[in-house]
Amino acid sequence: MIVAAVLGVSNPARKHPTAVSASGPASRAASAPGAAITPSPASGTGTGSGSGSGNASSSPGSTADCVAATVAGMSLSEQVGQVLMIGTAVDAPSGLGDTVTRYHLGGVFLQGRSTRAAAELRADIAGLQRHAGVPLLVALDQEGGTVQTLKGPDFPLIPSALSLGARPATEINQTIGDSAHRLAGVGVTLDLAPVADTVPEDVGKSNPPIGALNRQYGSDPAQVSTAVQTVVAASQAAGVLTVLKHFPGLGRVRANTDTSTKAVDTTADVNDPYLRPFAGGIRAGSAGVMVSSATYPRLDAQNIAAFSQPIITGLLRGRLGFRGMIMSDDLGAGVAVGAVPVGDRAVRFVAAGGDLVLTIRPSDAEPMAGALLTRAQQDSAFAGRVTDAATHVVQAKKRAGLLRCDS
Repeated sequence: MIVAAVLGVSNPARKHPTAVSASGPASRAASAPGAAITPSPASGTGTGSGSGSGNASSSPGSTADCVAATVAGMSLSEQVGQVLMIGTAVDAPSGLGDTVTRYHLGGVFLQGRSTRAAAELRADIAGLQRHAGVPLLVALDQEGGTVQTLKGPDFPLIPSALSLGARPATEINQTIGDSAHRLAGVGVTLDLAPVADTVPEDVGKSNPPIGALNRQYGSDPAQVSTAVQTVVAASQAAGVLTVLKHFPGLGRVRANTDTSTKAVDTTADVNDPYLRPFAGGIRAGSAGVMVSSATYPRLDAQNIAAFSQPIITGLLRGRLGFRGMIMSDDLGAGVAVGAVPVGDRAVRFVAAGGDLVLTIRPSDAEPMAGALLTRAQQDSAFAGRVTDAATHVVQAKKRAGLLRCDS
């Protein structure tokens, strides 16, 4: 198709700074747990104090320059590709290689469950990276409990968040640190965790996406915030960036956005105490935040969170001061977005202020990339938004040690 042909062409005159293999360290979170909802405006940037860059000798200025130079060296189609994370089977990631190359993908999501040996996974991920112009963010769901992509002898079982959250911080730190170290060893750079949702005690198992699976760290937002901060610090110190989810919270809903359009939280507002775990994770330096596909009428009566400028740009960027990478929940197979054309889903998320579009369906790469590129070619303001989104993605790559700029 014409779109595929256009997206597959890079500008040979443009040069990227040196890219390195997916093995560098993520940042070490430096800030201590606290109680305030609003974090420092610099939180999560990867360029401010205490945010690290995967290169101990780099300064905040040099990190920003490296990121800016990388993005400036991209064509518009390459920038579009950077804002896409496409799913692929964890046991057969090489099948996505041609898609990575054609659409200049920014990331891949390893979906499913695997008990394969670490050496085999490492070889597969390295092979996939060879298809990328700028190294990929490689993500999975390694929360623990029932949500753990990698298992087997090389990847011990992690307790559920509900179980782990009741344990001492030292045990949480050791458990998550060990898990992240193993993930980093095979080339995983991004864990779509921790879950920062708080599930009220009187809701519990009646909350299908979180409570029914014990994915929450507790029912008290202060306790959840403390656990989330510990997880962020432990994971990123061990070399795997974190993504807080599912902003602004799925703990009160009575339906799952994967299977329903009826996930609604009628309580959440800008002063919601259940925002505290997200604020705590941001303050701890989390590289990313994932936005849910539920509806929050008191925050935005017109749009689901993933398509909401008041929630993404107003609340997350503005009120909470997050400067890192904002990614969507699955905009591919999720029933909550099923009524929206596939390409428009990506456009709406980026227009609302999002940076990295996640879809678990490989077939979505073409329509999403095509829609983003077409809109950017027609609308200079949207093209600027694409550049900004790509910059946030590349900042995360710099933090993960995937990018190096020659002096």
